Amino acid sequence: MKKRILIVGSLNMDMVIAMKRMPLKGETVMGESIAYIPGGKGANQAYAVGRLGGSAAMLGCVGSDSLGNELVESLTMSGTDTSYVSRIDKKPTGMAIIYVNEEGNNSIVVVPGANHACDIEYLKENDKLFAESDYIMFQMEIPYEAIFYGIRRAKELGKTVILNPAPAPDDLPEDIWTKIDYLTPNETEALLLSGEKDTSVEGIKRAAGMLLKKGVKNLLITIGEKGVLFVNEKEETIYPARKVEAVDTTAAGDCFNGAFVTGLAEGMPVDRAIPFANLASSVAVTRKGAQSSIPERKEIDELM
Repeated sequence: MKKRILIVGSLNMDMVIAMKRMPLKGETVMGESIAYIPGGKGANQAYAVGRLGGSAAMLGCVGSDSLGNELVESLTMSGTDTSYVSRIDKKPTGMAIIYVNEEGNNSIVVVPGANHACDIEYLKENDKLFAESDYIMFQMEIPYEAIFYGIRRAKELGKTVILNPAPAPDDLPEDIWTKIDYLTPNETEALLLSGEKDTSVEGIKRAAGMLLKKGVKNLLITIGEKGVLFVNEKEETIYPARKVEAVDTTAAGDCFNGAFVTGLAEGMPVDRAIPFANLASSVAVTRKGAQSSIPERKEIDELM
């Protein structure tokens, strides 16, 4: 049987604005198009798990509005169990305004809205879902105190914890580091969390060493087109990325995270789960949008 994956995190409607280049400070530029696409780091990761054949359940909050309805419907269509997603009457559904230039790079502004209601009390109300799950994954777009509570509760129950520290906080509580089985920052987030300033691969490796000393068991640092640096006490390996022409990198990290935990839940060793996740992410960056870019399992199986 597939092991169950619980994703605790954000649900946002992404407003994606395409443009030739990003505006400079104080500058107005003309956008080329606008699209509304279901997103949010938590929802994107759950969507990826569902699309790739994993057994996913989502804990998160949306507003009692049309955008919230669209987000829940999209997740449900992926195969994710959305029956525990909470509807909040007095808060609008979260939104992310995403600017994408012609090279496929993006800048994002998030307005959390109902995501603020994904709090400790809500998680306590759904404790049975923690108990029933094998892997529990978090990001950083819901209240920090809820994330830290969830991580502590997951470890109390003996679960495997994955933290994607995005957007990156300045630091984490000392006891949280030791409860993380897999930390999955990108290179910028790894440098910020460690305090390392050198942006070279060697600098990123030093950052990884610093984070391991804090107590993290396994570290996966996505380093763009170079691939993924995997580090633990016994190993330091770079898994190269598949070469593609990127169109939009919006959900690349979310797709990677969802695919990686799906691989683990299927019993893949790390040295298979990472290439599997790299392949999924390489497909996602060739398509526009967040959830709209995430591939189906058969596409990845054909590539493998």
